[in-house]
Amino acid sequence: MKWVECPRDAWQGLKGFIPTEEKVGFLRKLLEAGFKNLDLTSFVSPQWVPQHADAAEVLAALPPPEGREYLAIIGNQRGLVRALQAPHLTTLGYPFSICETFQRKNLNLGIEESWPVLEQLIAEAQGLRFVVYLSMAFGNPYGEPWEPGLTASFVRQVRELEGVSGIVLADTYGVASKEAIAQTLWAVAQEGLENLGVHLHSRPEETLEKVEVVLAAGIRWLEGALGGIGGCPFAGDALVGNLATEQVLPYLKERGFDLGIPLEHLPRLAQEALELRWRYG
Repeated sequence: MKWVECPRDAWQGLKGFIPTEEKVGFLRKLLEAGFKNLDLTSFVSPQWVPQHADAAEVLAALPPPEGREYLAIIGNQRGLVRALQAPHLTTLGYPFSICETFQRKNLNLGIEESWPVLEQLIAEAQGLRFVVYLSMAFGNPYGEPWEPGLTASFVRQVRELEGVSGIVLADTYGVASKEAIAQTLWAVAQEGLENLGVHLHSRPEETLEKVEVVLAAGIRWLEGALGGIGGCPFAGDALVGNLATEQVLPYLKERGFDLGIPLEHLPRLAQEALELRWRYG
């Protein structure tokens, strides 16, 4: 079982800038607690995501990964160049929306224009792992046509690209029901589940039933954030956020998936994550 902790996602929407030393201090605590996979920053324009303008400084202040995963998001060639100059990075992530409107809003490119860009980024990744995040994988708020087979077709196309290490289906919309998740994962399973992850948003009371659907589908890669931080503006619900690590990891252990992270650390870390949000949100 793979759990990706996502402080990058949790922090990027906060209004205030978290000082670099505070980011690094929190990330070091995650490493000390046993977290192995961190989605920790992004190399995108500081004009659009000012929170991660210090991406290179954060990475430089962390210990060498030594078998752990340090992932950063990129959206174009400029971001790739910056990422390749940063120390300690192991993995690149590229957000590819299967919804035309959101792809243009997010990366200023249409879907067809994005395919050659993605291929070029993968080709120039210089040996770093490369993960493609298929956003709006469970529906979209723009009224564009969507059904589970559309997500499956994008998975198939991404898998045809040489050099992709993993694909993550992201519930960017934030309101996917457990039924929609189950139907989508069934359709995608026909293309195979190898190196496939899921990044969901949820209300707290719906989190574990969504996790159960993912496990039942055979997925063994989940993502979330301590405190459930990382809201979804499309959901129109302040309680919708990332899957809360402190809620999910004990449930996974009950189901026989021990990630090697002592559960007694989770309440303290979740509290610290929430305090960061209170101070800078």
